[in-house]
Amino acid sequence: MSKQDYVNHDGIITAIDIDYITVEILNKSACSSCHAKGVCTLGDVKIKEIDVENTGYQTYEVGEKVNLLLKRTLGYRALWLSYLVPLLILLVLLISLSTVGFSELAVGLSIIGAISLYYIIIWLFRDKLKREFVFTIEKFSE
Repeated sequence: MSKQDYVNHDGIITAIDIDYITVEILNKSACSSCHAKGVCTLGDVKIKEIDVENTGYQTYEVGEKVNLLLKRTLGYRALWLSYLVPLLILLVLLISLSTVGFSELAVGLSIIGAISLYYIIIWLFRDKLKREFVFTIEKFSE
């Protein structure tokens, strides 16, 4: 597969253990590099730690810069699971319950309950999802 088939993040190894390598990535929003971000409250930069399975095929050191890769198709799947499905649930319930004649309070509470139930189901399947969303690392190359 080519590099275009993967989502790539630069990261730094913070810990190495027998089973996992912990990589710290800097997650930047689109406006984090803006010159006005000091006075703007919209820009955010978050540091995330990702655990990657240690295969033992290559040796890494703590503090080493690496590339963190995820298949692009898995990125799209994550987008669907985290944003688009809840949006569809919201829209379907909003339109259908409003059309039937439910009050705004009932519609709002139903939407909150349905989306909460959806995220509880996602949480219950977190181990299965963790096995499917597998990151790989490689030596850093610019």
